Amino acid sequence: MGATPTQSAETTTASINPETDDLYRVSDLCKLLDEYLQPDEISSIYDAFLFSAEAHDGQRRLTGEPYITHPIAAAYILAEMRMDYQSIMAAILHDVIEDTPTAKKQLENTFGKDVSELVDGVTKLTQIDFKNHAEAQAENFRKMVLAMAKDIRVILIKLADRLHNMRTIGIMRPEKKRRVAKETLEIYAPIAQRLGINSMRLELEDLAFEAMYPTRYRILKTAVSKARGNRKTILEKIETGIRRRLHQEEMEGEVVSREKHLFSLYNKMKNKQLMFSDVLDVYAFRIIVDSIDTCYRVLGAMHNLYKPIPGSFKDYIAIPKSNGYQSLHTSLFGPHGIPIEIQIRTEKMDRVAEKGIAAHWRYKTGDTTSSNQAEIKAREWMKELLNMQKEVGSSEEFIENVKIDLFPDEVYVFTPAGEIREFPRGATVVDFAYAVHSDVGHSCVAARVNRRPAPLSTPLRNGNTIEIITAKGADPNPAWLDFVTTARARSRIRSYLKNLEKKEAVELGRRLLDKALVSLSSSLDDITTTQMHTLLKTMGLKSRTVLLEQIGLGNQAAFIIAKRLLPDAPEPKKAGWLSRRIRKPNALPIKGTEGALVSFARCCFPIPGDNIVGFTTAGRGIVIHRDDCPNVIEQKYSRDKWLDVQWDSSTENEFTASIRVEVANKRGVLAIIATEVSDMESNIENVQLEERDGLTIAMNFQITVRDRKHLAAIMRSIRRLKPVMRITRNQG
Repeated sequence: MGATPTQSAETTTASINPETDDLYRVSDLCKLLDEYLQPDEISSIYDAFLFSAEAHDGQRRLTGEPYITHPIAAAYILAEMRMDYQSIMAAILHDVIEDTPTAKKQLENTFGKDVSELVDGVTKLTQIDFKNHAEAQAENFRKMVLAMAKDIRVILIKLADRLHNMRTIGIMRPEKKRRVAKETLEIYAPIAQRLGINSMRLELEDLAFEAMYPTRYRILKTAVSKARGNRKTILEKIETGIRRRLHQEEMEGEVVSREKHLFSLYNKMKNKQLMFSDVLDVYAFRIIVDSIDTCYRVLGAMHNLYKPIPGSFKDYIAIPKSNGYQSLHTSLFGPHGIPIEIQIRTEKMDRVAEKGIAAHWRYKTGDTTSSNQAEIKAREWMKELLNMQKEVGSSEEFIENVKIDLFPDEVYVFTPAGEIREFPRGATVVDFAYAVHSDVGHSCVAARVNRRPAPLSTPLRNGNTIEIITAKGADPNPAWLDFVTTARARSRIRSYLKNLEKKEAVELGRRLLDKALVSLSSSLDDITTTQMHTLLKTMGLKSRTVLLEQIGLGNQAAFIIAKRLLPDAPEPKKAGWLSRRIRKPNALPIKGTEGALVSFARCCFPIPGDNIVGFTTAGRGIVIHRDDCPNVIEQKYSRDKWLDVQWDSSTENEFTASIRVEVANKRGVLAIIATEVSDMESNIENVQLEERDGLTIAMNFQITVRDRKHLAAIMRSIRRLKPVMRITRNQG
């Protein structure tokens, strides 16, 4: 062994003898570390082991083993990845803050700041009371991401910790087993894949699959074992053919057959509705060569040996995956038409594919100039996660965004300047705009895909060239959240809308409170600082802005707040229900572009020219209804909820109206009506058909109109059509 444990360290733990008790398995760890670390580094790791062993003395795992076996096993996993000595120390100490009285400061004094920060980054938040497990999980993950952004080794230690827990998960209760396995499949295995650590990802997935679906796992494993013998002859025949062709072309390369792991087979069967025989019918090989040039030469040789399957070639060397993975992929028709999948890569690419960011760890030397692709990509991802977590409102929202970001099936597109950008499959033009810059995303109004105009919701396709058109003063549309897929776009839009909503709420609250005060013969300008301060203190609010925001959001009734500010003011005369058709001078003007806090009811579809009334709804602001809407009539005596509103004279927007058309059941009647609606400068947003007696059909249309006059003209035009028997406006 490269280092001898110090004599002084033996006195730090009286109840164990770590050099003779093989349960602690530290000798195996030191033997492995001796292959690549310096003696003084191994000595520091051994000191960390003694410290951890004493801290965990008396604690046992559910398996009955001493608890220290778990940190040692996590450290061994990292040692197999050839991680630096500080990471190994942190893995050995990773549970001492959480599970023992040991403080972070004590670790820093004993082992240095770097190690204590790594341990703290992996430690869960156990001292805080959470509402439920989901909130605790989300907040712990958020804390870990912050630590990852400072030092990416935190996540590698956490992955090693999770891998050993999954290896020993069999002892847990079934419900806890499933919960931990689900979390592993949703978060930790995808993170391992994102960091390019393929070997760890595969093992995590298979272990989680076994824990979640033990019967399915057992059946599939048995089936694969039986099929392996039948496949052996075919595999050897194909492998011999590949080696012979490489020799003929005077190229050297290692040829190995690959077997898909069980979780991958299970997913393929489930998602593509395939039989087991169909999934196992593909034979996969990997060819490892000495240089990139040889990779492409081998590709040519394979395409000459067997016929390539059209559209199956992927060049991940020229365009690496989001985790830095590089390889050439091709699918071929082998002997007797057997499908063959071949991966071609260099030795360095193969190391990166298996170990990702841990393939060439640089912390020992501080050399960041020669970082591999996986490490560069990982740091970019860390930076993106850090920006994202600053913008989201809650830990649960953050972890959902991260989950979205962890399942990419890459699509590669180009900027007008020829720069390559990668996105998850299903990403849209708006996702592209936000990837360029947040300001570009906020102000995008249109796009050109391959120089042709395209809607913002257009999905990105491989090889597209995307050009974004922006406009000053443009704002994100809440409807974008229905189709964007990247976590970056989603978090930026939500953050913008939240800030916009707050500004809107304060302004709307000011207008509503001022209006309520006018009805009491006062105004907001007449309210003294003392009056406002007294009310805020009584309500437990920090500032006037917070009060106005609460009124604007509908969480506080403006009239009640006005009465509390002016308790001695005489009660205003209550307006009769019908008298509200005559608008008062101080009625709130509505334009139709009020944003998130003023919306239009979908039950009655109010349009300019209708008599309208506004209702305040908690958390939603004001909802505008027609005043003859049945939903409004039910609430007509709720004085604190409704308010006088009127249409602004400058309104020039389009609104949705709902009409019902009864027609004779004839071929092409829908097309006739649709043409008429279009000729009247209107669009159909939605249509529903109701067949009545076989002779007639009722059609419910939602169409765009400017006002009541425009709607009346459209209805007159439709009424004149020959198949139309009756037309009415839906009343809600």
